[in-house]
Amino acid sequence: MKVLHVESGRYLYGGARQVLYIMEGLARRGVDNLLACPPSAHIAEPARASARVFELPMKGDLDFGLVGRLRRLIAAEQPDLVHIHSRRGADLWGGLAAWLAGVPCVLSRRVDNPERRWVVKLKYRLYEQVITISEGIRQVLLAEGLAPEQVSCVRSAVDAAPYLKAYDQAGFKAALGLAPDALLVGTVAQLIARKGHRHLLAALPQVLARHPKLQLLIFGRGPLEAELRQSISAQGLAEHVRLMGFRDDLPAILGCLDLLVHPADMEGLGVSLLQASAARVPIIATRAGGMPEAVRDRINGLLIEPGDVAGLAAAMNELLDDAQLRERMGQAGRQLVLDDFSVDAMCEGNLAVYRHLLETRKR
Repeated sequence: MKVLHVESGRYLYGGARQVLYIMEGLARRGVDNLLACPPSAHIAEPARASARVFELPMKGDLDFGLVGRLRRLIAAEQPDLVHIHSRRGADLWGGLAAWLAGVPCVLSRRVDNPERRWVVKLKYRLYEQVITISEGIRQVLLAEGLAPEQVSCVRSAVDAAPYLKAYDQAGFKAALGLAPDALLVGTVAQLIARKGHRHLLAALPQVLARHPKLQLLIFGRGPLEAELRQSISAQGLAEHVRLMGFRDDLPAILGCLDLLVHPADMEGLGVSLLQASAARVPIIATRAGGMPEAVRDRINGLLIEPGDVAGLAAAMNELLDDAQLRERMGQAGRQLVLDDFSVDAMCEGNLAVYRHLLETRKR
């Protein structure tokens, strides 16, 4: 089986890392992987171990020329199917290229933001199967009119191995110049509006009133960085909040956090939630998208309503008050990841969709 994967992201964020996991697992199972990605995309180099990589210009939603570039690649390589993993133009133009070439196309849907029903009706005709990374996203698509037989759920996964370790929290605090008894709260997400950083900053004064030595570490980068810096300064939070930027060494430091907070307004599933759970870090997240599948309320974390600043502050104080509760939830989270979110299960799920699709085509 030969599969052309299309990933238009330039950085190795959660979605692109999932594509790497899938290709590595498929390669071990004998699948011939091809990867189309933008020039200099961060996924390109690590992907070469499990796929032949083709770097093509991918300029976004208005890049109609991507249809021709992908169609020529399909004609040259003759894949059995095309699997599109991201949006940013790749979903529509990639689906159209596969349709014009007469090759079956699968789309991974990683976000839960709704689309207009007429858009769904037209665009999703290009895909013979849509794979959602959470049941929450699947339900969104079904509500928008997709037929149940066209939509499968294969949950995202995380390679837990790098997080199954003992963490040197004291050393990490010392490296940051923090007191040994400082409490560390982190958030790991792109700096974009829907990730809810503003809710976290709004809740922080209520938490600092009870935990004055708390430090908030914001991991990630994005277009809101300057706005966040200004907001942190304007609210007088500079002594308690640090923008850590994008870190490619998260497995070495994530388990040093006492708590991960992810107050997103929308989220497909949340790979950082799975990573934190693997590292035995309890989580506060919202009841949006697929997050309740990754964070089981009162088991490996607490769930609040999106945008509920008071509820967020109360949840943070509850967990920061109780080290034993954090420890219990951390242990439960690790077990949840090992049981329900393994890379092998994700690879087998995608492969099962491919096989069913190709067998149906033969019949």
